[in-house]
Amino acid sequence: MAESFSQIVKQQADIVRIVGEYVKLRKSGAQNFTGLCPFHKEKSGSFSVNVAHQYYYCFGCHEKGDVFSFVMKMDSVSFPEAVRAVATKMGIAIPARTFDSPQEAAEAGIRRQLIDIHEAATQYFQQSLSSPEAARAREYLTGRGVTPETIQKFRIGYAPESFNDMRERLGKFFKDDVLRQSGLFSSKEQADGSAGPMYAKFRKRITFPITNEQGKTIAFTARALDSSDVDPKAGPKYLNSPETLLYTKGNVLFNLDKAKTAIRKLEFALLVEGQMDCIRVFTSGIENVIATSGTAFTEAQVRLLSRFAKKIVLNFDPDDAGQNAAEKTLTMLVEEDFEVRVVTLPGGLDPDRFILENGIAAYTEQVRGATRYADYLIERARAQFGTRTGEAKQKALNFLLPHIKRLPSAIARAEFAENAAQKLGIESSLVRQELKNAAQHRLESVKAAEPRAVTEVERILLKALVLPDADSARALAAEKLGAYPEWYSDLASAPVLEVLANAPVPDNPLEAAPDQASRALLASALLTASETGDEITAERVQHALERLHADYVDRRLREIRQQMAEAQRRGDEAELMRLAQEKMRLDRERKR
Repeated sequence: MAESFSQIVKQQADIVRIVGEYVKLRKSGAQNFTGLCPFHKEKSGSFSVNVAHQYYYCFGCHEKGDVFSFVMKMDSVSFPEAVRAVATKMGIAIPARTFDSPQEAAEAGIRRQLIDIHEAATQYFQQSLSSPEAARAREYLTGRGVTPETIQKFRIGYAPESFNDMRERLGKFFKDDVLRQSGLFSSKEQADGSAGPMYAKFRKRITFPITNEQGKTIAFTARALDSSDVDPKAGPKYLNSPETLLYTKGNVLFNLDKAKTAIRKLEFALLVEGQMDCIRVFTSGIENVIATSGTAFTEAQVRLLSRFAKKIVLNFDPDDAGQNAAEKTLTMLVEEDFEVRVVTLPGGLDPDRFILENGIAAYTEQVRGATRYADYLIERARAQFGTRTGEAKQKALNFLLPHIKRLPSAIARAEFAENAAQKLGIESSLVRQELKNAAQHRLESVKAAEPRAVTEVERILLKALVLPDADSARALAAEKLGAYPEWYSDLASAPVLEVLANAPVPDNPLEAAPDQASRALLASALLTASETGDEITAERVQHALERLHADYVDRRLREIRQQMAEAQRRGDEAELMRLAQEKMRLDRERKR
């Protein structure tokens, strides 16, 4: 994209309008607007946008830049993508893009191709829903009260039972590497380690597109027609796309593209658990609704949501799993200073079923009467433990204390504690003392912190490495740890593992420890009995190595996701490609 075009866009762009889509701004002078900074946590606005200079600056965290850098940071996109996004928002025609080299063109095009293949897949599934094979799928949707208008609006489709049809159709337009990176296909690894032929990942399922904030399909969730307890071959009830260059499940909120305008207007979001709940609520007239898509709520989703509103009404399923998920979600939201209320629908119903049986007016009343965060947790504690005995009251209070401590505001903590004391039948002074004791205990724990004890996996490997050199268990441990030091580099025992894996064992194994801390750790490991016995065999070492490798893969995948987000912000397409390839390799290793 030519530099002159970016300058044209910058000159014509209204930075207040663009930033105002993410941050609620108020005028604070002839040329300035202020608001809460989206880049760090604050309660009073230190974020300033200057109209004359088309520039933003935060006096708290010192983030600064122009309209392009703002969009890059907020949407995790490259500079060219930010220019195009701003141009689109301002209605400026975008010229054809040119590239300096074939490699640059290929790297810049991979994300576009992945967007294109997901659009093609969406259309393929939509068309398949009209086929004779999809009769049962249509019956299911009709039975759930899903209208043709809803099917069209949310682009609901059907994945045929065929392993090959979708691959053959899309293969006419996309290369194999795009098909493999899309997450739409699976393959079995061959004996030589290479990937086998691709086949459709989603089969005999109703498909729901997952879109990004701009409304582009980036992944799918698909519901099986046959319950897994009736037909084991059907797999899980809901099957989601794997994470790809486009899709990180913890960074996406279902329906945000359609709901964000209503969320900003109403200044709160309604958060539900599943796609069908979200679709039912939205099409019934409550448009500020989003869903977690059945995944655990994440810090990235909290940050995403904070761009649109700081008030949340939570309506998760009333079963134990749903309430546990609600409790964890509440914790994350409250720690980020959200104002949170909770809806618990009568009759054990989820939002979809409640609206079908009682109507949208009744559901709206439930939302309006949502319970405050503190009151919800207190009632949950009372229901779980009761208040008849001193022991029950203590258990209920112990359940509530961690939640009270997480509140950022001292006033809110005091109010929560007073409310809990009254409803549990405990002297409020005792509750305050418990809070004080818990805070002091936490402080003392931090001051007296010691290096953590080794895990069972570390204990097995350390014991194996001090066996005689000829022992098969030691040989196996030394070979793998010597070849893959990255597997244990983050462990407390790493220094001593490295020495023992790469050098002969001294007569006194403790002499292998490179420092006093490692010596104490090794001594503890050698003296402590293993949870499954003391005999160290090659089989036990093999299992320990497999666990060590699996933990490393999980840890590295978390790092890669963070590095990919950073590479996206920098616009480093080459690094993004490298990380995506490493991620795909590690995903394959994890599935072995």
